[in-house]
Amino acid sequence: MKVRAPELRGRRWLNTGGEDVTLAGLRGRIVVLDFWTFCCVNCLHALDELRPLEAEFGDVLTIIGVHSPKFLHEADPAAVEAAVERYDVTHPVLDDPELTTWDAYAARAWPTLAVVDPDGFVVARMAGEGHGPGLAALVRELVATHGDRLRRGDDPYVPPPAPDTALRFPGAVVALPGGTFLVSDTAHHQLVELETDLETEVRRIGSGERGLADGAAATARFSEPQGLLVLPSGDAVLVADTVNHAVRRVDLADGTVSTLAGTGEQLRERVAVGTASALLSSPWDLVWWGGTVVVAMAGPHQLWTLDPATGEARVLAGTTTEGLRDGAFDEAFFAQPSGLAAGPDGTLWVADSEISALRRVGDGPGAAVATAVGQGLFEFGHRDGPAAQALLQHPLGVSVLPDGSIAVADTYNGAVRRFDPATNLVSTLAEGLAEPSDLLVDGETLVVVESAAHRLVRLPVPAGSLVSGDAHVVRRTPTSLAPDVALRIGFAPPTGQHLDDRYGDPTSLTVTADPPSLLLSGGGTAAGLTRELRLDPGVGAGVLQVAVTAAACDDPSDGFAACHRYQQDWGIPVTVDDGGPAELALDLRSV
Repeated sequence: MKVRAPELRGRRWLNTGGEDVTLAGLRGRIVVLDFWTFCCVNCLHALDELRPLEAEFGDVLTIIGVHSPKFLHEADPAAVEAAVERYDVTHPVLDDPELTTWDAYAARAWPTLAVVDPDGFVVARMAGEGHGPGLAALVRELVATHGDRLRRGDDPYVPPPAPDTALRFPGAVVALPGGTFLVSDTAHHQLVELETDLETEVRRIGSGERGLADGAAATARFSEPQGLLVLPSGDAVLVADTVNHAVRRVDLADGTVSTLAGTGEQLRERVAVGTASALLSSPWDLVWWGGTVVVAMAGPHQLWTLDPATGEARVLAGTTTEGLRDGAFDEAFFAQPSGLAAGPDGTLWVADSEISALRRVGDGPGAAVATAVGQGLFEFGHRDGPAAQALLQHPLGVSVLPDGSIAVADTYNGAVRRFDPATNLVSTLAEGLAEPSDLLVDGETLVVVESAAHRLVRLPVPAGSLVSGDAHVVRRTPTSLAPDVALRIGFAPPTGQHLDDRYGDPTSLTVTADPPSLLLSGGGTAAGLTRELRLDPGVGAGVLQVAVTAAACDDPSDGFAACHRYQQDWGIPVTVDDGGPAELALDLRSV
């Protein structure tokens, strides 16, 4: 049965020159709706996958971003505008802070994609990333089917005025041996060396054009570089070249850039602890710890090690399941780790952004992952006091202060927070900052990368004060489920592909819950796209966490068939009700 696409309703439109956009007004064009939120690294991956579609099919295709916020800060109008610019979104965006259109399309995960045909009917739904080739195949089918009926060259996108600031959404800063500072000028795709006043430019490294190119400082290319690390030798800096899925090396003597790890292609497999990989996925920060480089690999929710001499990258900790779980390196969950700092006692501190947490990683025998501050994927806020009750909101940076306490760039609270391991207390050092993303101790001051203000500022390192703020939970309607429920994942390979079953079932399904006691049976990891679950009515409510992967290959025509990996994690708030539905259907890709 054909389903008419619900009309698009929200607070306002961006990238349209102030005009509203309606599906009725887009009849005759193919439309892809991208439900995203700017905290989500998987959403950023999906944005990058949509760029080639915009380039190839722009004459008949309109992509519309539906910004559906997870965090409170992401509902702020100015923050949404900044994010659309920061991530170079070149299509109309509907600002949907109340999740009106999100609910109308029954979206359950960030990102979710919906394809609407020229007659206004939904013809496909898919969640997660990796759908670029399949989407392209589907659009070609729709072009072939509708032919001359398509409206061409009538896209509603209107580019905003070009910004003009010296830095644009800087990400990180390090002190160089000569006394200057190096900043990742993220949205300009460059690195900038600054004098001690944090404004005077010494030099720029990178051409400013998005891309992956090694060579001289003036011609090398980066793509949204983030974290920086000065190697112990003092002669080179490593760069987390995030959107290139690579770690680059910059020779400080002449600015020459080379690629140490990564190929430019995104890792799409789940790599286990201890395993090496030539491919990376959204490296976000770097630190020297335990005699090697540790990388916050935000894409697969893991920490990796990197040999600075050979470029070998290997998983250190994290199962790839997005969430908060402490324990051994091969059992722990992270959620988009984004900031790293090494303490003098050997502790590795991690700003684990998507769970609004500060994590600690031990060194030596029996080393494990533990949580200092943070409560889970959907709990956040600005609250000081005992660490067990304290709340952060999507922190991106972390630094060790001279007294051994930990400063946190509490990005979406616009604050710098302090965690004292000696007292187990959290306090606030500064407020009123515009998305602080990184911190650097410089003598008596703290250098703060104030990313959304496009600048670096200095703050004294004060004693701090307490904030008794509100707690927040992500605003999503819980799904009512019966105690015994059948989980079904919809997956239809794109035209021209088939499930790759050469080595057995090419699917994997992982189910966990928060709290764990919610799930009486059906948890764990196994092949297949269906699972029978039993939920505990006595627990009553919680978050069901579902992770799925599927592999499909092109039909061979010349003896070689490329293979594609599809994956998505869902965190679904649920309530257990005897009268609730006995089936939970999720779409990885359905047509």
